[in-house]
Amino acid sequence: MRVRSEPSTLASKLSWAGYAAAIIYWAFTSASIYLNPWFSLYTHALSDLAGPRANAPWVYNLGLVLSGLAAFLYALAIILGSGGRLEVVGGAYWSVAALFLALIGFFPAGTRPHVFVSTYFFFQAFLAILVLALAHIKRRKRVAYTLASLYLLGLLGLALPWPSVALAETYLIGLLMASVLTYNLGYLARRSI
Repeated sequence: MRVRSEPSTLASKLSWAGYAAAIIYWAFTSASIYLNPWFSLYTHALSDLAGPRANAPWVYNLGLVLSGLAAFLYALAIILGSGGRLEVVGGAYWSVAALFLALIGFFPAGTRPHVFVSTYFFFQAFLAILVLALAHIKRRKRVAYTLASLYLLGLLGLALPWPSVALAETYLIGLLMASVLTYNLGYLARRSI
């Protein structure tokens, strides 16, 4: 198998979808918080924005589905621009995480599969980060160590006593956003070789 030293133009363009996923998610979440003045980051879960009590739950759900689609395009960027098999596996894990992100929109709070799909999204996304860290360990140590640190910070976050689920979720989403930034900077480094 031939190993490419730089990602394809399509992969580079699709890598921007990682940023788009975050922007879409937070835009729809902010709109949903605005539509639900009862919501508090300190007492609720983000999924409550689409639960039985929510005004216009479709806003939050649509944001999840659209950000899941953008995250899937980001996963394709990882796969298409990969420098080896392990990176392809990391991209595949991201694609599954993206699917589960979209599924949260189809199974909102109050539905039976909600807890599974929302938990599995985070599990799968952080597994992708770990695999991508391992994929970069020989060639791009800074990227590898940063991704590994984000993975460990995610594990640490699970052990902390958060005052609410929403704050824990926001912390984990922030780590995922940092992983996209780190990985995309790895793309830029690769293009300068």
